[in-house]
Amino acid sequence: MTSEPPSPHSLMQKALSLAQQSPPKPTNYCVGAVLFNPSTNEIISTGYTLELPGNTHAEQCCIQKLAQQHNVPEEKIAEVLPPNVAIYTTMEPCNLRLSGNVTCVDRIIAARNIKRVYLGVKEPEKFVGENEGRKKLEQAGIECVHVPGLEEEILRVATAGHEK
Repeated sequence: MTSEPPSPHSLMQKALSLAQQSPPKPTNYCVGAVLFNPSTNEIISTGYTLELPGNTHAEQCCIQKLAQQHNVPEEKIAEVLPPNVAIYTTMEPCNLRLSGNVTCVDRIIAARNIKRVYLGVKEPEKFVGENEGRKKLEQAGIECVHVPGLEEEILRVATAGHEK
């Protein structure tokens, strides 16, 4: 007997609880992400902003941790990622990194088997202006789905450490 799949809301709630572990900084958003395999109803990786060394984003940590688990370089993550994976992220994945790091949008597209991105809020325009991440993901054939209901809490957590 297979278990009931978790609801998008409960997986976004999990991502939000991860975001709360992110150290607040005035130059980052505290974001949480969950990689989910819908065919097995399993969370296969999680991440949050600054979880790993460097200026790391939540989606980046998710992907890098999974690559480490399978002992492959991040560039080969598609080889170990099950088909039709979804990523739940409290904030729209970044499409521009001022640090020069690879964007989360490009990491998701390169992973090839992430077919759906569930997002809690659009990225505020504070650091890089209008984020074109969702548009770029959709142009790459990746479905983007807004999970409503947690926006206020997501933004409160995301902007911890920012000047009010």
